[in-house]
Formats: sequence, C-alpha cells, structure tokens
Amino acid sequence: MKIREITDAIERFAPLALQESYDNAGLVVGDPEREVSCALLAVDVTEEVLAEAEREGCDLVVTHHPIIFHPLRRLNGADYVQRCVERAVRSGIALYACHTNLDGAPNGMSWRLAAELGIGALRVLEPAAGKGEGAGFGVVGELPDAVPTLDYLRGVGRRLGVGALRHSAVVHERVRRVAVCTGAGGSLIGEALRAGAELYLTADLKYNDFMTPSGRLTVADIGHFESEYCAIELLFEIFSKNLRTFAVRKSGCSCNPVSYLCL
Repeated sequence: MKIREITDAIERFAPLALQESYDNAGLVVGDPEREVSCALLAVDVTEEVLAEAEREGCDLVVTHHPIIFHPLRRLNGADYVQRCVERAVRSGIALYACHTNLDGAPNGMSWRLAAELGIGALRVLEPAAGKGEGAGFGVVGELPDAVPTLDYLRGVGRRLGVGALRHSAVVHERVRRVAVCTGAGGSLIGEALRAGAELYLTADLKYNDFMTPSGRLTVADIGHFESEYCAIELLFEIFSKNLRTFAVRKSGCSCNPVSYLCL
C-alpha cells in the first residue's frame, strides 16, 4: 500500500489543518508514493523503536510526537534526533507524526483519555474557531456519580501507571465535573475554571500553575507520556477501521523517558 493512502486515512480523522503553527505533523521522512507493508505505532521515534521496526519488518513508523520540530543543520549523529533520522533513511523506514492535529480532532486524544477515565457527556474545553464542530483542545464532562477526589486521583494514577501524581490543594472533597487535556495543558486552566470543572487533569504543570486556581479548582499533573499513551490505541483504531488489509503493530518499546524514584 502506498504511504499516501495510509496518511490520507489518518488525515481524514485528524486533518493537518488542525495542527498548531509550531508543529511538524505529517510525513517527516519518506516518499508518499512509496509502497510499504507494515506500520509500527509509538508515542515517540526513538532508537529503540526504530530497532523494533527493523526487527519486525515495519517500513513505516507512525508516532504522536514528530521526531523533527526544528530544521536540522547537521546530520552527524551528535544527538538522538540526528541518529534516528539517519537510521530511518538508511533502513528505508518512513516516519509519520500525528501530533496536535490528533489532539485537536473531534473525538481525538483528550476525548479518548477522558472516556478511559470514566468521564462522560463530553464537550470541547477550548473550541477551535472555524475548524468544525468538536475540534479543539481538551474536554470537560461528568463522572456518573460524585466520588472522593483523592480516591479518584488514585484510580487515575493506577489506570495510567503514573509513578507520581502531583496535584494542588484539594478544593472539593468529592468531584464529579472533570476537565482533561492530554500533554502540556497548563494554558487551559482558565478554560477549566470557566467550564465549572472541579478537577483538571493534564501534564507538564509549572510551579505557579498549582497556585493559579487556588480555592476554586484542583489541578493534577498526570504525566506527559502517561496522558498521551492513548495515541497508540487511537491510531490503531483508525488503521483497523480504514485500512483493514494493512498490517499494523503496537510498539512494545514505546517507553516513558521519565523515571520515578520512590523514596
């Protein structure tokens, strides 16, 4: 199957027009007219993921994060980005990224994570103007019943395999309305407040982010990788529904670069 046919199917779900201006989603390495036989799905392009693709005979790697965000000035193996790009080219492995367009697509990343965490009646937290119904970043919805906030956070941590879950002061003893944004979502704290959320789950929160909603909202940092691992399942579903005769594998080497030391 041609790479173009595969990327067309992905982009019908997550059009490239939905990506943010800083992003580099799309075909990063490879010829769209080239024939490929098997895709490997991962969160990131790493040397371990590329080695896995070589072992398994996968000539296309589809990830959430693009390996190249900025123009490469050199290709001399000085860092993992250069090594990965050179290895992909030498091994004939095409690289495709579905990043903020998958985040912002209707029923995209935050929708998937929220559903996994038992949150229903979802709506977009920050709609993308002029990009269609359901497009935008983050979601807010309701749990079936109000539950103790700390119990719910413990359940989230167990469900996502979070090594350590950071959170602000618990404002509400029990929580029902929950907002979610996969990846770095500190900029949407105000939107979560305006949506009446009692708890906001996201990642990469800074020190002052834990103070911003003081007395009104509990915010919790659930880890960047942990919040975005659902990209693999979401992409697998797109392949399964639209490319049924094409071979696709979920990476067993897609790992969190952050380690936690339990004291």
